[in-house]
Amino acid sequence: MKYLLFIFAIVFVSCQSNHDYPPAENAFDAGREFIDAYLKGDFKKANFYMLQDSENIVILKKVELTYKNKSAEIRNQYQTASININSIEDITTSETIINYANSYDNAAHKVKVIFKDGKWQVDLKYTLDGNL
Repeated sequence: MKYLLFIFAIVFVSCQSNHDYPPAENAFDAGREFIDAYLKGDFKKANFYMLQDSENIVILKKVELTYKNKSAEIRNQYQTASININSIEDITTSETIINYANSYDNAAHKVKVIFKDGKWQVDLKYTLDGNL
């Protein structure tokens, strides 16, 4: 009986870890959650809201390395910054461009969010300014 409880506990924990974050209900939610995670340095969460392909994974790793190489003071500024959405443009019913800035650097950035495999996800390959 203890063995069955142990197995149940492992299955329960593994299922929970796959669903740490709620799925995005729309393009705006996916983009906002991704941007917020990036600003806070939470790359596990950013990865959750990102389209999973090899090119995006490489891009996110580079972004994470760049972020971590910033000074603690700059990272703190990003972590406390708010997101300012400048515009949301629906390209198609499954593609949206979010133009945003953050209150720390006020630089304009754009991310593309797509609906694929039943999920809204950020596609970094098409980040229009090459920066987040």
